[in-house]
Amino acid sequence: MSNSEAVLELTPVNEAPCCPPLTKQPLTADQAASMAPMLKALADPVRLRLLSLVAAHADGEACVCNLNDAFDLSQPTISHHLKVLHGAGLLDREKRGTWVYYRVRSEALANVATLLGGAA
Repeated sequence: MSNSEAVLELTPVNEAPCCPPLTKQPLTADQAASMAPMLKALADPVRLRLLSLVAAHADGEACVCNLNDAFDLSQPTISHHLKVLHGAGLLDREKRGTWVYYRVRSEALANVATLLGGAA
């Protein structure tokens, strides 16, 4: 690699493999452990609403600056909740200048939908 080539570091994301619907067969211990962080992240009302706001935003992408006014919470608190959603594998994020933009990971939502018996 030459000195002029930039190295891009990607943020690691927990990738939960798709599981069979709960009503079709019992989950293995590994499947339950891989899906639990996503479900735990979604169990918080603020995070569930944040995910919904990002998904419904124009182009399916939202900046932190677009989400602050929807809550009576501080910007650092909103950022914390977005970090939890990202860490659970539900959101991708990209820094542009001073702002961070979030996008819902459709494959993660498909995994949750499949687990709960909905159409993926």
